[in-house]
Amino acid sequence: MTVANPYADDLGERAPLEALADTADRIRRLVESWSAEAFEKTYAPGKWSARQILVHLAQTELALGTRARFALTQPGYTAQAFSQDDWMPIDGATDARTALAAYTSLRGMNLAMWRRLSPAQLDRGFSHPEYGGLSVGWIMAQMAGHDIHHLKQLQAIQT
Repeated sequence: MTVANPYADDLGERAPLEALADTADRIRRLVESWSAEAFEKTYAPGKWSARQILVHLAQTELALGTRARFALTQPGYTAQAFSQDDWMPIDGATDARTALAAYTSLRGMNLAMWRRLSPAQLDRGFSHPEYGGLSVGWIMAQMAGHDIHHLKQLQAIQT
């Protein structure tokens, strides 16, 4: 049994590919004119700043796009778990515009991959040490909902 997408509520009824195709651009349009000070604001006390959210989005795009590629090419692939909180200090000082450029560039490359995948490729299974059996399509849906989740946080910072 596949575990539920933790971002299913954020994705709602949207098709994952449709959401992946527009959310990164929505995020870019939202923040592209922000000042350096605005990028250091947070949506709630003790939470990541807008800059850190962008770093996290770039890291996630890199990690989950790579995970999908391994799952597609390595028989019996078992994903490596990673902690977003452990990853943040590695790139956490990256400026917001660099993080945004990395995120949107990686999204463009990943989106090209997602669009080319066949139904059989989307159904290709792999295992995850925490979630058990998953599919490449599950990653796509997770990423799509994850983007929307963080878009909402950035919108809250803007207001």
